[in-house]
Amino acid sequence: MTAADTTARVLIEALPYIRRFWGTTVVIKFGGNAMVDAELAATFAADIVLLQSVGIRPVVVHGGGPQIGSLLARMGKETEFRDGLRVTDADTLDIARMVLVGKVNREIVSAINAHGPLAVGVSGEDAGLIEATQRDPELGFVGDVASVNPEIIERLLAQNLIPVVSTIGADSSGQAFNINADTVAGALAGALGVEKAVYLTDVPGILRDVNDPGSLISFIGDEEVRQLIDEGVIAGGMIPKVTACLDALAAGAKSAHLLDGRIPHVLILELFTDTGVGTMVMSEDDLRAGVVGQLSGGL
Repeated sequence: MTAADTTARVLIEALPYIRRFWGTTVVIKFGGNAMVDAELAATFAADIVLLQSVGIRPVVVHGGGPQIGSLLARMGKETEFRDGLRVTDADTLDIARMVLVGKVNREIVSAINAHGPLAVGVSGEDAGLIEATQRDPELGFVGDVASVNPEIIERLLAQNLIPVVSTIGADSSGQAFNINADTVAGALAGALGVEKAVYLTDVPGILRDVNDPGSLISFIGDEEVRQLIDEGVIAGGMIPKVTACLDALAAGAKSAHLLDGRIPHVLILELFTDTGVGTMVMSEDDLRAGVVGQLSGGL
């Protein structure tokens, strides 16, 4: 088979999924190595533009934990973690806002806009997008999502723009809080009623055996996910990742995907191919009804 034949087959395989998802909204949480690797970041930006170009409405949500930690270290400020969350005092919050809104967000926006004037940076503080509440006084200015007002995102999408959201929210008094990006992605996905919530991580997806990459689960229902957590198959750092998927489904997303962001063009491979490359999580009812093929590049 020639290179031209291969290219043609790839395009033909993608066509039904492009038609199926045209006009739908997808929230993508950008994180992990894909965020700190310049080549992967550029590939991600190109994929986002491709999605937008074929009629899908992408919304990018990002964190920036490694970048915040790096700047704190350069400034000689020690970081304390409790249950995996960074204790955030007033100085740390200022640094987090500076990194998330002023650096990471701008870098993502610039990478996307290298392909055309498409991306707009938005903070959760803008236009009341994310109302936050304090999670625990001992954690300082670490927040949870109290509510989402998606109006500003909907307006940008209506203008065929790509919102890029940094995860700083504010309470009713205007006090800012740093919020986990997975949490924000799930809440925003629910508020927008998206087709898909996609989480780029540093793992291939859900494995039945963590020591066997070949045990990747391509499709799974939410009830089985909870069962695997209870059985200890899903453990440790995977629990927050799959919990984010479950939260997105509970909030209103039709499906949630865990993808390995270390794979170039992983978004395209997952959404526009028959087999996909990660794990798609859906409601048990949808799984039993056999609607996998309607929600993804299903079998």
